[in-house]
Amino acid sequence: MGRRGPEYSKRFRVIAVSLRHYYPERWDGKGNDFSFEQHAADVAAFIKKLNLGKVHLVGHSRGGGVVVNVAKSYPEVIRTLVLADATGFETLLPDTPEDQKLATASRDRIATLQKNLASGNVELAAQTFVDSLNVPGTWSKRTPAQKQRLFDNLATAAQMGPTPPTSCEQVAKFDFTILLIHGENSPKNFPAMSAAMRKCKPVAEPIVVPNAAHSMFVDNPIFFNTALLDFLSRD
Repeated sequence: MGRRGPEYSKRFRVIAVSLRHYYPERWDGKGNDFSFEQHAADVAAFIKKLNLGKVHLVGHSRGGGVVVNVAKSYPEVIRTLVLADATGFETLLPDTPEDQKLATASRDRIATLQKNLASGNVELAAQTFVDSLNVPGTWSKRTPAQKQRLFDNLATAAQMGPTPPTSCEQVAKFDFTILLIHGENSPKNFPAMSAAMRKCKPVAEPIVVPNAAHSMFVDNPIFFNTALLDFLSRD
């Protein structure tokens, strides 16, 4: 967090939520309660149960899609919203061949993961998935602990369904400040969705984390943390 880390640590309490069926649960993939809607309801219920009031809600990747659905259905729990390479805005992309290819990018990535897992080669499935979200060779640079975290949650990644559709009308109703963050080398579908969302509501231009891709908080943690905490300190 840089030299100002201790100062910020006195002001913010960070709660990292393990969503339903994620680690440490060893989920078998059965049931119908693994969805964006269910996870959004769980997050809102968790915030209310702890009597936290309105919170700074941060979501990355699929987690971004979850918090977008919290924003749509439970806006009363949100003080600010941080979306880092978030899903959830696919339906806002223009109806052009190039943009519609971006709209299905996450779904296509999951389909490839499912195919590789079905072949029985878990290492290949993980490598292909991580490298497709970042840059080729990213998986080989991950530490054993980082790889194990992905293995622990790989079954949940394969169960990701399509994100619920989001309309411009829903985005326009968001009455909290929003921060958008992308990695310099993030997959193109994420900044494209942010650009489409910004046409529905005035939102500041995304912060771009240099020398980073989808795993921006791993690739360049000091820049990512400083940008995030600077944003939160202004509210």
